[in-house]
Amino acid sequence: MPENNIKFAIEAMLFASEKPLSAQQLSPALDNLAAAEIRKLTVELQSEYEQNNRGMRIAEIAGGFMMVTASNYAPFLKKLFKDRHTERLSKQALETLAIIAYKQPLTRQEIEILRNVNVDGVMKSLLEKSMIRIAGRKKTPGRPIVYGTTRQFLEHFGLMSLDGLPKIEELNTPQVKKELSAEMGEIELIPESQEETVSPETNEEMNSMEQSERKETSGS
Repeated sequence: MPENNIKFAIEAMLFASEKPLSAQQLSPALDNLAAAEIRKLTVELQSEYEQNNRGMRIAEIAGGFMMVTASNYAPFLKKLFKDRHTERLSKQALETLAIIAYKQPLTRQEIEILRNVNVDGVMKSLLEKSMIRIAGRKKTPGRPIVYGTTRQFLEHFGLMSLDGLPKIEELNTPQVKKELSAEMGEIELIPESQEETVSPETNEEMNSMEQSERKETSGS
């Protein structure tokens, strides 16, 4: 297949996909073309969109490529979809999510120490939205559950990886470090590749275990 045709095939697949696609995912549809070659063609396509100031862009998000609208045309989209309901994260959810993103992995108790409020409802909501996951257990008495962000989190905020997080100075102050230092311990982690295996039943079990941990803590 001519190189241009391969490039246009990549373009069509990115347009049709609702999720970012990696070069490895695109390869089977392109007669097992080498991932390096697919990436090279996709980056070329990405540059062409930018050079021609097109209304669409190809962004590198969560380990793959995704077709998105150009940010400078956002005002037109807002006018077009002004009546569309968009579910937004609450201020409380965003604050909790920011703490998890920058300080992960950490326990529910550590999150509450930083926020100084109960986070049960917020954590449940973030789990339901697949923004956070059970990342493992802390190797301390009681082996409390620790949490981390998910691939869905990266996709939602248009990030290639956690390295793309902006600097938020208030989450990296000596006060925050001091509050966490007494709580942090050795962590037994679940590989990120297994995050999709966490089921609703597991989340229910997690909630039950968290409640038990709270009772034990309050009774000690």
